[in-house]
Amino acid sequence: MHLPNKLRFVPSQIVAVTVLLTLLLFIPQIWLNWEAYYNFNSITKHEFKLQTLSDEIIYLDEVLTMSARMNAATGNFIWEERYRQFEPKLDIAIKESIKLAPKVYENEDTTKVDAANQRLVAMEYESFELVKKNQKETAQLLLFNHEYENKKQIYADGIAKRKRNISLQLQQKIDDYYKRIFWAILESIISLIMLIPAWLFVLRLLQQYLKAKKIAQAALEETNCRLEMQVAERTAKLKYKNFQLQQTLEELQHAQVQLIQTEKMSSLGQLVAGVAHEINNPVNFIYGNVIHIREYSQQLLSLINLYQQQNFNYNPEIINLIDEIDLEFIVDDMPKVLSSMAIGTDRIREIVLTLRNFSRLDEAEMKAVDIHEGINSTLLILQYRLKEKHKKQEIAIIKDYGSLPLVECYAGGLNQVFMNIFSNAIDALDEWEAECLEGEHKKHSSSIIVHTQVKNEECVIISIKDNGPGMTEKVKTRLFDPFFTTKPIGQGTGLGLSISYQIIVEKHKGKIKCISAPGKGTEFLIEIPIKQAR
Repeated sequence: MHLPNKLRFVPSQIVAVTVLLTLLLFIPQIWLNWEAYYNFNSITKHEFKLQTLSDEIIYLDEVLTMSARMNAATGNFIWEERYRQFEPKLDIAIKESIKLAPKVYENEDTTKVDAANQRLVAMEYESFELVKKNQKETAQLLLFNHEYENKKQIYADGIAKRKRNISLQLQQKIDDYYKRIFWAILESIISLIMLIPAWLFVLRLLQQYLKAKKIAQAALEETNCRLEMQVAERTAKLKYKNFQLQQTLEELQHAQVQLIQTEKMSSLGQLVAGVAHEINNPVNFIYGNVIHIREYSQQLLSLINLYQQQNFNYNPEIINLIDEIDLEFIVDDMPKVLSSMAIGTDRIREIVLTLRNFSRLDEAEMKAVDIHEGINSTLLILQYRLKEKHKKQEIAIIKDYGSLPLVECYAGGLNQVFMNIFSNAIDALDEWEAECLEGEHKKHSSSIIVHTQVKNEECVIISIKDNGPGMTEKVKTRLFDPFFTTKPIGQGTGLGLSISYQIIVEKHKGKIKCISAPGKGTEFLIEIPIKQAR
């Protein structure tokens, strides 16, 4: 079909008319779709925030209940402080939820739920006062009675019902949104069908245009490819640099924390050395004089015996004095007293020597030392934690020492490793004993076995084994990771075994391994060379 000359259009005019018609048909649709999407997005964010607040309210309510009951059970005021810390957060969450969905909170159950909540708070505050008056049993009865559980159930049912209402409202709004989207899509399809013939003609014109630009496009694609390769190469370099920077930052943080820990151990060594020095002087003075006192007492007793062999017994005053002071008992007991004093001063000198051995923590040079002295000095420092006190029984230390030569090592660093391992073993045994006392388990006899031996005349092996609760395979895989700890917050830094690994493996070119299973205790095997490679 040919149009008259007056009705013919140039290609640019056809394209312009087609684009104009497309805009007239599609702009309203796009606007409606965008408006529907915006409203749906607002609804989603609004309702999602409501659901998040509902979950937060349930969580905070459980935290308050747990804190109040733990305060009643343990009598520890930290739980009351935790309660008062989370209570304002719960009030803020409830207020925000009411502000976002006032209709949900305006029903016949609101008064009942609020009354239950107020009664729960009153009972929890009452339990705090009872605990402060040392009436833990009464506080526990208050928080575990039928009324408290009933109010708790009413409050929980009310919160759950509100959450369901929020979900129902959201589902209803989503259904409305789907209906609007359906009609918008249907209108878009009809508009598209109307525009297909015009756009087919436009596409024919575009083919001619693209054919003319084909050579230029090929050159442009080649240039883009080359630029993309350069960008990819530079991006890879930047990623590698970022990885190096991140790794360096982690190493610096680890080194900083390790430096602080090492400084603490060095300060402990200096303190122990100072105490040992101050005790050593008076003990040496006593020890040196005990020998002379024993000699003088023997001479005096010999003189008294000589006098007794003479005829001074006829003096009544001397006879009365002998009977009064029980001279025979004194003659028999004085050597025993002096012997006990000598044994006591020997023991003090031995303890001082052990403390001085442990105080080598700040020595930076590698030298040949007796491994057993380091173990003994560490156990002496931890002696107060091994003894029996209160309900805690004494932890038995079983020493199975082999015949070890002097080992070239950093004595201070090795003592630090022993300190970390023994401390962890004592913590595990204390925890295990506490669990046995609380449960129905039979009484557990805690012990730590220390075994040393020579391996292949090149290395020494130190085994430290406890009969505590042991650990899972998951914990073992992360045992030497920095900052990993299974202890509560504030009771462990997660650096002890990480630093120990570095001291043994990196500084001494040795090995450290953990053998453990739940209920079968834990054993640390340390292997270090007798002579370090120069």
